[in-house]
Amino acid sequence: MDTSAFADGAAYVKGRFVPIAEASIPVTDWGFTRSDAVYDVVHVFRGGFFRLDDHLDRFMHSMQARRLRPPEDRAAIEAVLHRCVALAGLDDAYVAMVASRGRPRVAGSRRPEDCENHLIAYAIPWIDVIPKPVQERGAHLWIGSTPRVPDASVDPTVKNYQWSDLTSGLLEAHDNGFDTAVLCDAEGFVTEGPGFNIFVVKDGRVLTPDRGSLHGITRKSVLELCEQMGIPAAVAPLRREVLEDADEVFAATTAGGVMPASRVGRRILGNDRPGPVSLALKEAYWRRHAEGWHRTPVRPLEA
Repeated sequence: MDTSAFADGAAYVKGRFVPIAEASIPVTDWGFTRSDAVYDVVHVFRGGFFRLDDHLDRFMHSMQARRLRPPEDRAAIEAVLHRCVALAGLDDAYVAMVASRGRPRVAGSRRPEDCENHLIAYAIPWIDVIPKPVQERGAHLWIGSTPRVPDASVDPTVKNYQWSDLTSGLLEAHDNGFDTAVLCDAEGFVTEGPGFNIFVVKDGRVLTPDRGSLHGITRKSVLELCEQMGIPAAVAPLRREVLEDADEVFAATTAGGVMPASRVGRRILGNDRPGPVSLALKEAYWRRHAEGWHRTPVRPLEA
């Protein structure tokens, strides 16, 4: 099979595999007009998916929560992800799965159940939400003034495209010369950043917020590593002052792994470089990848 057309990435849209540049949806799709979609992202490292079952579990939960039912079942979705990666020929990849509400079968309908739900998937070369050179010196994090949308309004455990508050935080961070943002809720509790969970280290203890946050797969991995490495860790309510007074801070996400910070607002952490606990967890995270931790090999294309 000639896969040269997929060199920049491969996508699956409306039952067809196409080069990433040809992937599109109608402008009337509710996934576009209303952000009425759920998604998940899994990464491929050296030819193997990391925690694929966990990502599929979360995606299935998100679809159920939003009553989205594309034609493909779980096994078919998994097969689509494998084929996207194989078509693109990627050893390291960012792989997305999206369930969109679609367009109404009945013209002008405002009833979600009248829509044709559909699956979108794609595999593209690896993405780091915080670039690697920034990770090396430690990210500079801005605490946004826009509060995170309340959990009661948008469930953060259902991975979604409601990013208005997160984007406002990013704009503010960049306006002030920072790399990215962290948001607090209206009560002053730390939540998450645009595409990542946040962790603080204080007196040797690792903490991550208990609200306003996606239950990240990398977050889960960090907590597992802490247990294995004998580092005290907990999911807990974190007020803004805890973040500002931390010994170390790091972000965690599928698209980048464990990503240390060196500044929070105008405060410089340690010696303006990533801290020892953050670096130890980052090293362990990627070393365990190389050892095959939670690895599912990408299935090759059929002969």
